[in-house]
Amino acid sequence: MVAVPHVSSLHVFPVKSLRGVDVPAAHVERWGVRGDRRWMVVEPAGGVLTAREHPRMLGVRAEPLDGGVRLSAPGASDLQVREPEGVEPDVTVGLSRLECATGAGSAADDWLSDALGRRVRLVWLDDPRRRTVSPQHGGRAGDALSLADAGPLLVTTEASMAALNAWVADRALEAADPTGSPTVPAPLPMERFRPNLVVGGDLEPFEEDRWAGLRVGDVELRFAERCDRCSLTTIDLDTLVTTKEPIRTLARHRREDGKTWFGVRMVPVTTGRVAVGDPVTALR
Repeated sequence: MVAVPHVSSLHVFPVKSLRGVDVPAAHVERWGVRGDRRWMVVEPAGGVLTAREHPRMLGVRAEPLDGGVRLSAPGASDLQVREPEGVEPDVTVGLSRLECATGAGSAADDWLSDALGRRVRLVWLDDPRRRTVSPQHGGRAGDALSLADAGPLLVTTEASMAALNAWVADRALEAADPTGSPTVPAPLPMERFRPNLVVGGDLEPFEEDRWAGLRVGDVELRFAERCDRCSLTTIDLDTLVTTKEPIRTLARHRREDGKTWFGVRMVPVTTGRVAVGDPVTALR
């Protein structure tokens, strides 16, 4: 039986570079999934801090709340942070296409500083329309952007993840000692790539590279660009230790223009609710 393409999972990452949560349904806004990447961790002077430089960030989980976010970390009590009200953006942030964000307050700063083992601040983007999708990343006039790096919404497919894991396993077998018992590594989790929407069903690996867009229920998404992958994907989410995969294997099979590619960035054309199980139609 052929499995019709469908939404197999949805993910929201409220704070840039922290762990996120799986959700059964989400509302897509013009700047992406509601609640996704509206918060960010910065150094005291406003420099952007990401898990690329500080893997410990992936040990902290953020869950979207109505009007705020809940932070949790091992050994600490959860902290609920409300969106700042009646406060003008007051933190100069070293991020392209955004000058100022709004500080979340000393309680959030202290909690995160303890969790990360260094002094940091938590800031909030009041209005994503203050950021725009760059034309070099497939942006058009009016495309708004959260605190995501380059695009509002990241889409991946189970077929591409399965192909990548097969390549990783093959590489491990090639490198194994022929006199011993080869060990096949555990499959890499999709969460390493931090997608918002994962498509399952009968698809060819990496066919998403050729999509012009997607239709999910009443929501239409426009293809913006393929997603080039960085070292953040190499961090083991259990140990927080940096590894060589998947970049090593992607560089072998998916290297082009000096970059490695997995997943596609998309821009919402229309808004609305999407849910796990919704049928997905690829636009050509």
